[in-house]
Amino acid sequence: MAKPDGATVRTDEPIAVLETDKAAVEIAASSPGVLKHARATGETVHVGDVLARIEPAAAGAPASATPPPATLKPASTPVAASRAPSPPATSPSPPPARRAEPPVSRPAPAASEKVAASTTESTFGPAVQRLIEEHGLDPATITGSGRGGRVLKEDVLRHLEEVASNGPPAATSPTATPTPPTPAPKPAAPAPRASAPGSGERVVPMSRIRLRIAERLVQAQHTAAILTTFNEIDMTAVMDARARWKDAFEKTHGVKLGFMSFFARACIVALREIPELNAEIRGTDLVYHDAVHLGVAVGTERGLIVPVVRDAHDLSFADIEREIGRLAERARENRLSLDELAGGTFTISNGGVYGSLLSTPILNPPQSGILGMHKIERRPIAAGDQVVIRPMMYVALSYDHRIVDGEQAVTFLVRVKERLEDPERMLLEV
Repeated sequence: MAKPDGATVRTDEPIAVLETDKAAVEIAASSPGVLKHARATGETVHVGDVLARIEPAAAGAPASATPPPATLKPASTPVAASRAPSPPATSPSPPPARRAEPPVSRPAPAASEKVAASTTESTFGPAVQRLIEEHGLDPATITGSGRGGRVLKEDVLRHLEEVASNGPPAATSPTATPTPPTPAPKPAAPAPRASAPGSGERVVPMSRIRLRIAERLVQAQHTAAILTTFNEIDMTAVMDARARWKDAFEKTHGVKLGFMSFFARACIVALREIPELNAEIRGTDLVYHDAVHLGVAVGTERGLIVPVVRDAHDLSFADIEREIGRLAERARENRLSLDELAGGTFTISNGGVYGSLLSTPILNPPQSGILGMHKIERRPIAAGDQVVIRPMMYVALSYDHRIVDGEQAVTFLVRVKERLEDPERMLLEV
């Protein structure tokens, strides 16, 4: 939880961060009040689980009359881990009773209870329905705290505890005395794992994103026929162009000129000639993408994240640099949306920023190609009949051999090399 238990929150104020297998998503308060945690920090939750409740900041006076159903709200607002739409509104007129019940002396049900009582069994979650059936409960006697009065699992558990501690409600008819059901134990929070004293180890649970990264890497190794081909690029022309124009570029466009936009444009041009590297396998079909949605790997504290530059083929150098900078900042601040992480068709990864001289990148399924950039290092090369010192970079292309032939992969790298060693070709598109 981002906000501590008992904190006062405002409407739309971030109160928690929900870490999915792709991104960290902020949960905002739906109303003002006092935050009450329902789950511990670091606990695994599922869709529909209640994370916290927002209770009124001060005790209100008892209502003098029941307002119309459209304006009723439950006493506290639950914050649930769910993206599902709200259940349909329930008619204010009560439905026919499913079975005859003896009259019970109890206060008139609140609005949330009426909605829960009129909800059919199909609207309960599986866990709620199972508890109701196991203990022979009547949903009409359970106060629902979910959206629209929906009965949640914790509502049933709380109801069972109240029955066990207070006994069954007094009945006006002496012929019916309900037996209090046995309260179901609350699920215990997972105990923290610890190493033996003096073992010199520190056990830390893997984050959802790290688990997802591991899953995807193993999936790529098991499902794709990955092969890697290498080449080297003389970066003299790109570095000279960047040195000459970086100040004017930043003054004109408001963004710094980096190497990534050169590589992005070179790859986009090469993909036009080798479309197999911008394709994927779906079942027994090959799907060729006309658009280039370029994944750019960004290192963060939580692992390697690959946000996607949409329609990179339509962007200028400045647009590419601006979008890469925006996505990289959002990735490091854990603010990427799921849409910004999905739909990539080709990926570029720059290990050179960490000092890597050569590596073999792993595919990002279902993509068929990924280009690995590396450290620029000055070293001697043969230029004609002379040995000269030039800034050189090794590049690696990993590809899915089921789609891309070796000749196509080598040709792609050669086209990237040609355009980076003579950047004017990208401007002239030759």
